Amino acid sequence: MKKILLLLSVSVALMIFASEEFDALFFEARCERDPAKILQLIQTLESRSDLNQNSMLLTILADCYLEYGDWGVAKEQKEKTLEQARKYAEAAVSLDAQNGRAHYIAGAAIGRLAQYKGIIQSLFMLGDFDKYINKAISLLNENDEKGRLYKTFALIASGMRYRDVPWPLYDYKKSEQLLLQAASLTPNYSNIYLELGFLYLKTNNKEKAKEMFQKVIEMEPHPLLVATHFSAVKTAQEELEKMK
Repeated sequence: MKKILLLLSVSVALMIFASEEFDALFFEARCERDPAKILQLIQTLESRSDLNQNSMLLTILADCYLEYGDWGVAKEQKEKTLEQARKYAEAAVSLDAQNGRAHYIAGAAIGRLAQYKGIIQSLFMLGDFDKYINKAISLLNENDEKGRLYKTFALIASGMRYRDVPWPLYDYKKSEQLLLQAASLTPNYSNIYLELGFLYLKTNNKEKAKEMFQKVIEMEPHPLLVATHFSAVKTAQEELEKMK
């Protein structure tokens, strides 16, 4: 019995080590926005025999597809790629209902997939989006570095939902509250201020929008999100140019 327990302990330790290694590779690929690296990681994870029994490996794979769908594939492949992100994230949640990161990925994938659906179908998807994103916000531990980062992502997603979705009604005040909460968690993430800039444009507060876009341009990148930062800087510069 002791030998069996020892073998189980070693097996669990190896699974945790493998997950951490794969997660480090994912963060590196996302930081650089390197399609080749993230595609290689997708292929490696999908070839593992233990994938469907490991919530963390499924979560990393879902995250790979979410990112790859954003910037790694051609436009005509995006919907299919995001469907894979949703599928793997929901599989991760089915294995571990307390997996806040997987809840976020499922919600984010649904939100992005809604862009490819008709108005009626996209509104039906809103309930699933809210369910997953709100659960992510409640589960993710802001005292943990990665938990804090993913809670920030979930707050941004929710803030954008209240800013951009017309049903039941736009709620710009709630959108601002959620985005400012994200900024309090991760003040060095430039995308928060980019989204605040778009919010202030919607509420016709042009001076505040300019302030946010300028902040994006002037700040240093988050060390885990370097390529994302420079994409935000480019967008902020374009928005400031339009406002001249």
